[in-house]
Amino acid sequence: MIKSFRPLTPAGRFTSLNHREGISKNRPEKSLLESHSKSGGRNVYGRVTSRHRGGGHKRLYRIIDFKRDIIDMPARVQSIEYDPNRTSNIALVAYTSGEKRYILAPEGLNVGDNIVAANAATTNDFKVGNNFPLSLIPPSTRIHSVELVPGRGAQIARTAGVSLELIGVENGQAQVKMPSGELRYINAQCRATIGFVGNGDHNKQSLGKAGRNRWLGKRPQTRGVAMNPVDHPNGGGQGKSKGGGGRQQLVSPWGQLAKGFPTRRRSKTSNSLIIVHHNGRKPRGRK
Repeated sequence: MIKSFRPLTPAGRFTSLNHREGISKNRPEKSLLESHSKSGGRNVYGRVTSRHRGGGHKRLYRIIDFKRDIIDMPARVQSIEYDPNRTSNIALVAYTSGEKRYILAPEGLNVGDNIVAANAATTNDFKVGNNFPLSLIPPSTRIHSVELVPGRGAQIARTAGVSLELIGVENGQAQVKMPSGELRYINAQCRATIGFVGNGDHNKQSLGKAGRNRWLGKRPQTRGVAMNPVDHPNGGGQGKSKGGGGRQQLVSPWGQLAKGFPTRRRSKTSNSLIIVHHNGRKPRGRK
């Protein structure tokens, strides 16, 4: 839920933040924390390779269980917590053996709920938060935290508000629809969790002031069209000029196209698993 503020300050007039109702105020589970060092956008040689990064509040990394490899053992949700390292909230679950783990908190999962990861299922088992191989999940089910390689751990559909749609399973391959509209095959032995990732209002926030971006570790960014031609390909021109001094396409300071430039390699192995691209086109050679 998005919360607006009374305009008591200039920043508050435009601020609307995600209201963290039901989020635990307790300290995170100490056994599931790791140190998290910042790079400031610099590589091992100290050179800036990713601009506009730096500063920000200190944070600890929460170890997330993306594999869900404790099979057929129920776990109870103890708390829903904020995670500064990701857009989604996380849930602390305690297994009957006493072990505790963090998982991504799906929409509709509440404190006190029981979840399980299993290799067998009945009709009533497909509840939010439960984890199964794709071969067991009914078609048209919304899923998230999906593996690309069996046993590697979830790699796709992990951001706030996102889910995939399972179209069907045939010949050991599951056909899924990605949030972008892409249709692709995934090994049916890969595991997935039922439901949407929670905190779907995350992208509706208005930070209200530049300082809040600095808390997140984002440094100021100057537009290319505001620069001189010597500093950026889009610079120059009399007054505001969408294309800079000329009519060139939007590019980086080093000439890399910024919009509409295909970045996926044609030689990538997983291209053979794509049925329909996000733009509605079929891959070359596929009818």
